[in-house]
Amino acid sequence: MAKLEVTVAGIKLRNPLILASGILGITSGLMVRVERAGAGGIVTKTITKKPREGYDNPVFLELDVGYINAMGLPNPGADYFAEELRKLENFHIPIIASIGGSTPEEFTYVANKLKIPLVKGFEINASCPHVSKHGVEILSDRKLLSEIVSSVKSVSNNSPVFVKLSAMINDVVKLGEIALESGADGLVAINTIRAMAIDIWAKKPVLSNIYGGLSGPAVKYVAQRVIYELYNVFPDKPLIGVGGIEKWQDVVEFILAGASAVQLGSVIAKKGLTVFNEIIRGVKMYMEQEGFRNIEEMRGLAHRT
Repeated sequence: MAKLEVTVAGIKLRNPLILASGILGITSGLMVRVERAGAGGIVTKTITKKPREGYDNPVFLELDVGYINAMGLPNPGADYFAEELRKLENFHIPIIASIGGSTPEEFTYVANKLKIPLVKGFEINASCPHVSKHGVEILSDRKLLSEIVSSVKSVSNNSPVFVKLSAMINDVVKLGEIALESGADGLVAINTIRAMAIDIWAKKPVLSNIYGGLSGPAVKYVAQRVIYELYNVFPDKPLIGVGGIEKWQDVVEFILAGASAVQLGSVIAKKGLTVFNEIIRGVKMYMEQEGFRNIEEMRGLAHRT
């Protein structure tokens, strides 16, 4: 019988499906719902040192190829969120805290606040495409990226640290190398891609922030390309694929490209939480038909056939 359990940088997951950052991971009640829906793990919304209200509406637009959002990283701040996590009882899947900031000090403050037993790792958001001085601007400064990763790793109590990369940067593999050399345990790829939409009747951009992040099926093949490139250079490092995953076939594609696990985001807005079990059934069926005993036997096969 095919086994879906995976271990990613020492984090044990009952299956390779993780809730992506920015989707539901903000309250203890919603996290319980995600656990019951079958997810293997959860990445929280990106948490910053101080609370952020985010941008004014409109901040979200549904497209025929996915979504554009410019939420502005709204979150209650590290102090409040740490207390929210402590409300969870009898919780059985690992939580990875997504942390944001613009300086090493801000990142380490958040990491220190969220060092609680339920948090098994940290995901550094170095790739948000629409918030000034956060996210993708960090990737443009290699020295700053290295300092942030080193700082977070130094306070992580040996918990795994992942860096979320962007396809908007030319040499994403080089940035992955810098992250890993600075202490990161694994890489996540990709974040949303900077985009915009114009209302022809209002004759102006739809989003209040003008620019937002494109997600959904439109970015799947870009995300797969990045995972494939990263695996070429770092085949022994944990890689988590995210971007446009909607069905079990997508998950298989990412694993064959080299992903150790994947994250689901926009599809939950489309299909709801039932998508976790729907995809799990499909992946297991495929593995049994193809004779795979576990996920690791599948990983990276697209590079060898």
